[in-house]
Amino acid sequence: MESGRHCTLCPRRCGADRSVRMGYCGAGDAIRLARAMPHFWEEPCISGSRGSGTIFFSGCTLRCVFCQNRAISTENFGKEITPLRFRQICFELKAAGVHNINLVTPDAYARLIVPVLEEIKAELALPIVINCGGYLSPEQVELLGRIADVWLPDFKYADGALAARLSGAGDYPEVALSAIREMVDRAGKPTFDRDGMLQKGVLVRHLVLPGERKNSIAAIERLAKTFAPDEILLSLMAQYTPNGAEGAPNRRITTFEYRSVMEAVEAAGFEGYCQSPDSARREYTPEFGLQGVEKTI
Repeated sequence: MESGRHCTLCPRRCGADRSVRMGYCGAGDAIRLARAMPHFWEEPCISGSRGSGTIFFSGCTLRCVFCQNRAISTENFGKEITPLRFRQICFELKAAGVHNINLVTPDAYARLIVPVLEEIKAELALPIVINCGGYLSPEQVELLGRIADVWLPDFKYADGALAARLSGAGDYPEVALSAIREMVDRAGKPTFDRDGMLQKGVLVRHLVLPGERKNSIAAIERLAKTFAPDEILLSLMAQYTPNGAEGAPNRRITTFEYRSVMEAVEAAGFEGYCQSPDSARREYTPEFGLQGVEKTI
C-alpha cells in the first residue's frame, strides 16, 4: 500500500483505503480466513500422505465467473483473525502432521502475513506454498518471495480477450507470465525430498475450459517459449464444473478437448501431472466453513 493507506499492491491498483472499505480484492486491513485444514486433494507432491496444511484466505484479485470457490473469492465469506491467531493456526496445522503450509490466495494480505511468517519460518520448519491465480504485481511477488519455498500459480489464459471476459483482467497473460518468471528466478528448479514432496520450485496449474482448447494450447505454448522443461512443473487440470453463474461455460470439457491439450503438454516436454477427467465432480468443489478458525484472540 502507498502512504495514505490507498492500496496499490495488486495489478488492479484500485486505490482503496482498506481501513475504511474493502479493496477490489475483497480484503480489508485485517487477515480474513475462510478455512484452515489438512487438504488431501492437491497434486501428489503437495498433499502427499499426510495432507497439505491449507489456509484459505477470503477475497481474490480476479473475478473468474467460473470460480469453484465463489463463496470466499467474491462473496466475502470468512472470519477476521489477529496476526497472533494466524500464527497459532500455522502451528496447529504443523501439529496435525502436514507436509507444508499452503496459503491459498494470500496475495491481498501479503503485507499482513509476511512479517508473521518471517518470524516463525525457522521454527515452523515446513515448506511454505503460495497458491495463487498468477495475477500478481512485482511488489506482491517480492513480498511473498521473502517467505515462499514453493509457488503454485495458475496460468489461466494466453488470450487477453478471454481473460477480460471471464476474469475481468485483459492484461492477465502478460502480468501472470511476468510474475511466474520472477517466481522461477527466485525459487529455482523444482527440488524434492526423499518422499517425493516438493520442497522448492514452481508448479504451474492450467485449467482447461470448455470450448476454449485453443486458449489452453496457446497457454502451454507460451509457457514453453518462456521456460525450459526442467524449470517448472505443469499440472493440467480437467476439473471444470459448471457453477451456474452468468457468463460461465455451462458444460464440462470433452475428451477431445482435454486430449488435444495433453498433446501440447507432451510436445512442450514439461513434467508434472495430468488430472483425470473424472475429477469434474461436485465432490471436488470444497465446502467452506470455519473449521480450524473458530477461535480468535
